[in-house]
Amino acid sequence: MEWKIVGKKLLFPPVWVIAVLSVISATTLVFVFTKGISESLIAYVSYVVAFYTLSVVCIFFLIVFPKQYKAIKQKVYKNPFGKRYMTDAAFRTQISLYSSFSMNLLYVGVNALSYVLYHSMWFVCLAVYYIILAGMRFLLVRYAKGNGFGKNRMGELKRTVSCSYILLTINFALSGAVLMILYQNKGYEYHGILIYVMALYTFYITTNAIVNLVKYRKYKSPVMTMAKVITLSAALVSMLTLETAMFAQFGQDMSPENKWLMIALTGAGVSIIVVAMSIYMIMKSTKEIKKLRGTQNGK
Repeated sequence: MEWKIVGKKLLFPPVWVIAVLSVISATTLVFVFTKGISESLIAYVSYVVAFYTLSVVCIFFLIVFPKQYKAIKQKVYKNPFGKRYMTDAAFRTQISLYSSFSMNLLYVGVNALSYVLYHSMWFVCLAVYYIILAGMRFLLVRYAKGNGFGKNRMGELKRTVSCSYILLTINFALSGAVLMILYQNKGYEYHGILIYVMALYTFYITTNAIVNLVKYRKYKSPVMTMAKVITLSAALVSMLTLETAMFAQFGQDMSPENKWLMIALTGAGVSIIVVAMSIYMIMKSTKEIKKLRGTQNGK
């Protein structure tokens, strides 16, 4: 009986234990691979801990979490803030804009500091990219704070046009980053299990961005739609950076020419999609602005 109790505790540890184990596993694996000590004692210990962590995480999401989901959802809805976040799309969009704007500013600061320390133009390209994202989100945050969503159609359309023109400029930073990846071998590198975590996260945010872009169209708010367009653009750029990291991790047997071609095609594809979305938003919003002005003049 005692063995059953011990086994149950080992297979179903508390959530905080799983979180701590995940951090420890990721940290030790990164240390092992960056230091090149993959066959040392500490490496074997970290492999065992990582395997155990992965096992309990899988068990948690397959068995424990579905049972707890309903209870967690009820607790969220009992909280006034949680209920509003879950049921109010406009409020949820506003929170998302504030958090993403703050993160963009943080990334700007990190890359600016990295340039000062390492004197690499790669960090300048990234800083410019995040400045553009932060600028667009600041305009949307400022508008939403003063006007809300769905109350001033003309104002939302004008703000959407402004952000769409700014979104076009993101291709300058994107082009600079792609050229540095192609000709200076720049890019991201994720060691060990971190590459799988980042891949999972990147696919999640891209899928989520596409779903939200379609879902939020029903609210007929140009500013809310523009916020989702910006999120999708950022997610697509993350896919490009993930590709460079995947090549660095697993592309040893791939010829430099094929890597160059794949990165160039992906970069061009992302750029075309971003330009297409920007032009579509400009044309659609401008057309509606003219229509509304015509209606107002007719009155």
